[in-house]
Amino acid sequence: MKLAKVKTKKIYEEVCEILYEKIRSGELKPGDRLDSVEYLAEQLQVSRSAVREALAALKAMGLIEVKQGSGTFVKDFPKQKLDFPLSTAILNHKENVPHLLELRKIIEVGTARSAAKNRTKEDIEILEGILEKMKEVQGDEELGEKVDFEFHMAIANASHNPLLPNLLNQVSGLTIELMRETRRIWLFSKQTTLEQLYDEHMQIFLAIKQQNPELAELAMYSHLNNVEKILMKYFDMAE
Repeated sequence: MKLAKVKTKKIYEEVCEILYEKIRSGELKPGDRLDSVEYLAEQLQVSRSAVREALAALKAMGLIEVKQGSGTFVKDFPKQKLDFPLSTAILNHKENVPHLLELRKIIEVGTARSAAKNRTKEDIEILEGILEKMKEVQGDEELGEKVDFEFHMAIANASHNPLLPNLLNQVSGLTIELMRETRRIWLFSKQTTLEQLYDEHMQIFLAIKQQNPELAELAMYSHLNNVEKILMKYFDMAE
């Protein structure tokens, strides 16, 4: 029997989920005023700081706004914003996005270079198989996310530096979540397509197959740079 990994939530995440679901369900509508921080803290039996963090996450997501002297109100926003999972706001406070993206670049650009230099025939076969799966699962969001991460992990394995896969695993809680939200925001943005996303992965693969470290670096950097542009544009719109 396969069981999902249990994730512990911070208190502010739970508060955020409660308020998010009230907005999602329509119980809180655009223009509605939220109760005060003090009242929410008392009702939910949490600290005021937890409530403030939850409100900051919802604000970063573009769902609420603070009107000086009047209070906090639900914004009139496109309904599609509620298609994003709550972790988008919780994980990606705008100020954290560049740090997370920089982390991916530091790890994965160098990893692609190393894979191009050290890959074996077996590594290429594994990457080819993953790319085939990537084609097959288009339209299946959950499987698409899993295959996306498999591809990046296979590149780390192809480096034949045992520390790189371990490093990816150690930061996987952040990187997997960021990749998941990137993929959803990317596809939702309609500024790209599944075909373009697939093509960027293919360019990385071809550079590794050709054993061209400079091209592999460039292809990975270009892919992550496009990711950054999409994410930052989304967060600019959410302000």
